[in-house]
Amino acid sequence: MWISVTLQAEANQAETLSEALMDAGALSVSIEDADAGTAAETPQFGEPGLAPAGLWDHSRVIALFDADAALERALAEAAAAAGFDTVPPFTCEPVAEQNWVQLTQRQFEPIRIDARLWIVPSWHEAPDAGAINIELDPGMAFGTGSHPTTRLCLQWLCDTVTPGARVLDYGCGSGILGIAALMLGARDVLGVDIDDKALAAAQDNAARNGVTMRVQHSGETLEERFDIVVANILTNPLCVLAPLLAARVAPGGRIALSGVLGEQADAVIAAYAPWITLEVGATHEGWARLEGRREAA
Repeated sequence: MWISVTLQAEANQAETLSEALMDAGALSVSIEDADAGTAAETPQFGEPGLAPAGLWDHSRVIALFDADAALERALAEAAAAAGFDTVPPFTCEPVAEQNWVQLTQRQFEPIRIDARLWIVPSWHEAPDAGAINIELDPGMAFGTGSHPTTRLCLQWLCDTVTPGARVLDYGCGSGILGIAALMLGARDVLGVDIDDKALAAAQDNAARNGVTMRVQHSGETLEERFDIVVANILTNPLCVLAPLLAARVAPGGRIALSGVLGEQADAVIAAYAPWITLEVGATHEGWARLEGRREAA
């Protein structure tokens, strides 16, 4: 058993309070939007190259303590260390021991991408044994098929990959997009990422699914051209990478970009305009997929 304590704090107090709670004996501390689930909820999306978003004006600090902790003393010490005159209003609730593996697994069910393609965690039976079933478990690299941007890219690959195509998956993460392309008939896939652990995960996941995926660190020179280029990253790096990614599309080839919020689409379209005309091909839950084709030589 543990005790979860939730305290209210303003943006300029939340981080100091969370650090003080750890010093006072908390096992873990998290900060959340106190207005989550209401009209005042404020989503935050941090992107490389941009200043980090500040904390929410109304924050919720959640600290986990052992059940036998001297809670009142710990909260008083933390409040004083964080500069509070008194302990902020708080609530407590017990947290029972659970099978955390099973609890986590229940959050990941098989995902149907389209009539041909499913993403299936290893602990589930494939709902459609006759479909293309990618076995993929949550791991250290991004990409399980559950995020809207990943689904948008997978759906595009289902419509776009032709037998024998050469595919570049830039920002490959878990390798899910490259693996899907191979299982849909692509002849060759190169996965590129900035994270060596992601590259290792992509190759491991490919092997589990009986396909072979080449990988390369983003710091290495990339001069190949591909029939299909797909990149599911974020708006700012997509704009910075525009010259590189556009040049990797072979004449007559196609490109799809995601990780772009709907209101950011125009900025990305403008960044690629000197080389490829992009348009919004689909949207899902506020995210957009941009698509384009390079003119044939």
